[in-house]
Amino acid sequence: MWCPIDRLGSMAPIGVRLQIEDGHVVIDNGILQVTLSNPEGIVTGIRYNGLDNVLEVLNDESNRGYWDVVWSALDGSGRTGVFEVIKATSFKVVVESEELVEVSFSRLWDPSLKGKFVPLNIDKRFILLRGCSGFYTYAIYEHLGSQEWQAFSLGETRVAFKLRKDKFQYMAVDDDRRRYMPLPDDRQSERGQPLAYPEAVLLVNPIEPEFKGEVDDKYQYTCENRNLMVHGWISNDPSIGFWQITPSDEFRTGGPLKQNLCSHVGPTCLAVFVGAHYAGDDLVPKFGQGEPWKKVFGPVFIYLNSAMDGQDHLTLWDDAKRQMTVETSSWPYSFPACEDFPKSNQRGMVYGKLLVRDRFVDGNDMPTNAAHVGLALPGEIGSWQRECKDYQFWSKTDENGVFCINNIRTGNYNVYAWVCGFLGDYRNDSVITITPGCNFDVGTLVYEPPRNGPTLWEIGIPDRSAAEFYVPDPNPLFVNKLFLDQPQNKFRQYGLWERYGELYPQGDLVYTIGESDYSKDWFYAQVPRKKEDNSYEGTTWQIKFKLEIVQQTSTYKLRIALAGASLAELQVRVNDRNKPRPLFTTGLIGRDNAVPRHGIHGLYWLYSVDVSSSLLLEGDNTFYFTQPRSQSPFQSIMYDYIRLEGPNTETVV
Repeated sequence: MWCPIDRLGSMAPIGVRLQIEDGHVVIDNGILQVTLSNPEGIVTGIRYNGLDNVLEVLNDESNRGYWDVVWSALDGSGRTGVFEVIKATSFKVVVESEELVEVSFSRLWDPSLKGKFVPLNIDKRFILLRGCSGFYTYAIYEHLGSQEWQAFSLGETRVAFKLRKDKFQYMAVDDDRRRYMPLPDDRQSERGQPLAYPEAVLLVNPIEPEFKGEVDDKYQYTCENRNLMVHGWISNDPSIGFWQITPSDEFRTGGPLKQNLCSHVGPTCLAVFVGAHYAGDDLVPKFGQGEPWKKVFGPVFIYLNSAMDGQDHLTLWDDAKRQMTVETSSWPYSFPACEDFPKSNQRGMVYGKLLVRDRFVDGNDMPTNAAHVGLALPGEIGSWQRECKDYQFWSKTDENGVFCINNIRTGNYNVYAWVCGFLGDYRNDSVITITPGCNFDVGTLVYEPPRNGPTLWEIGIPDRSAAEFYVPDPNPLFVNKLFLDQPQNKFRQYGLWERYGELYPQGDLVYTIGESDYSKDWFYAQVPRKKEDNSYEGTTWQIKFKLEIVQQTSTYKLRIALAGASLAELQVRVNDRNKPRPLFTTGLIGRDNAVPRHGIHGLYWLYSVDVSSSLLLEGDNTFYFTQPRSQSPFQSIMYDYIRLEGPNTETVV
C-alpha cells in the first residue's frame, strides 16, 4: 500500500533516506522528515511543509512523541499504577531501501530489572515509505514463559503525540465534534477553575475570550473503537493537518463498543490500545508469573496533509477521512518486516448468515441488519467485551443477515454477536480454528434472545446504550458550547448528574406504564440525590403498571439490561418498598465511571428476575428499583432496557 504523494508538487517522489547520528536517527522521504532519539526511540521531531517541527518544541525531547505504559506489579512488591515512557536501549535498522525504511528501538527485560521497568520485552518500530505523507508505528510486546518473569497488570498502553500549541488549535474527532479548542494555558490555576475532578476545568479567564465560561474536559471527546478510526488537529499557519489513523480494531481491547481517549487540549493526539476507561479493572489484562504472552499493537498511521493557497484549511479533515479509507482498505499492510504481523495470505476469513428467532415478535426467523458479528478468544457468552489479551475481529451483517469477517489471524475463536433491538448476546458453541488462507463458512446461525413469555410492557430500546432516555439540559454555568445544538451529544455536557436532585428534590422518579414517555420521564442514569448538606443519598425509582389478570401459580420474568454501572447496586422489590430483603439484588457491580466521564454507556449487564405470581396483584402494581450506594455522586446505574414478560401459557409457532 502506498500513500498518495502530498499536494506540494507533481514531481516523482525521491527515495527514502536514513541518517544515523550519535543521539538521533533521521528518516526523510522529501515530504516529511522524522527524527527519533537514539537509542530510546522517542519521536523528537517531525518536519513537514516548511514547519521545522510540528511537535511541541517547548517540551523536553522525551515529551513529544512516545509509546507509554501504565503497569502494576502483582507480586506484592507495592509497585502500582506506574507510568512509564518506553525508552529503548538498542537501535537496529530492519529494512533500508529507497522504497522504505523500517527501524527498531527495543528494550529487553530480565529479572535484574524487576520493579524498575514493566516486565516486557518491547520492540518499537517506525516505517517511512517513498512518496508517503506520513509514517507508521507499531510495537511488539512480549512476556516470556519463564518463572523468573514477574506477574503484573497492564493498565494502559498507547502512543502519544504533543503538538505545537502555537500552531495546532483546531481539533476534529468526528464530523460533529470538531472545533477551535482552548489552549493548555487556559487550564492552569490562574485561568481555569478545577471542578469535581481534575480533568474538568471551567475556563474563567482564557487567553481567547470566546472560551470564557466553557468547561473543558478531555472525556467529552472520547470515542467508541468502532468509530475511532481518524482524529487529529489542524494548524492555520501554515495550513497543516496532523492525524492519527487506526486502520484496524484487531489489536485494541474490549471490542467495538470500548471507549477510548483520542485527541484533547494539549494539543494531544493519542492512539490507545489498552485502557480501563468506561470499563474499569475488567479491561486491565493481568499476567501471572511466567505466563507467556505476545501481541503486536498497530501499525497505526500518522498522516500529515496540507492545503494549497486559498483553500479552506478545514478541508484537511475531509482529506484525512479519505486517507482513512485508503488505510483501512489496505489492511493488513504488506510492508512491515515482522514475522509476528501476518500478511493477508497468512490470515483467514469467516462468513455466514445471522438470523434472530423470537416467536413472540415474528413467527419466522428474522434476518439481522447491522448486527455486530465478531471473533474473539473462546469464552462465556458476552465475554468479548471483557477480553483484553488477544485479538478481536468484527463485522456487521447486511440487510439479509449476511456477514463476512476478513483478515483473521490464525488461532481458535468463538463467534459472538449482538443485535440492536434484541436483548442479550449470541455465542456459537463451536470453537473455530483459523488457518492461513482458510475460507470458513459457518452457515446460518440463529440467535434466540432471552424470552419466556409475551411482552407485557417495556421501557427503552435494547441497544446497549442509555441514549434514548431523558438527558437534561446542562447547568448554563457549566457548558461546552459545541454540544448546545447537538441533541445526540447532549450527554457529554458536564455536571448532568447534579440535575437529578434539582428535578427530584424530595421524591424520586415515578414511571407509569402507558402514560410516561421514557424519552422524557426516565432519567438517563440512576444517580444519588444531592442533599442540602451537600451529602448524597440513594434513590428508589418506581415503575407503576396494571395487570388485568394475574395467572396464579405462574412465574413472570423481569428482564433488566444495564448499559453501565459504577460501584452501584440494583435492588428490586415488588409492591412493598420497605420489605427488608429485596426480591433481587445485583450486589455491588461496575467500575465504568461513565457518568463523570460523559459517557452514555459502560459495560453491558443482563439480569433475568423470576417474579412469582403471588407477589403480583390484579390491578395496580409497583416495582421499586433502589440504588442504595451513595458515598460518591458517581455511584450510578445506566439502564439499557427493561421488560416484563408474562407466563408462557401458549404454544408459540
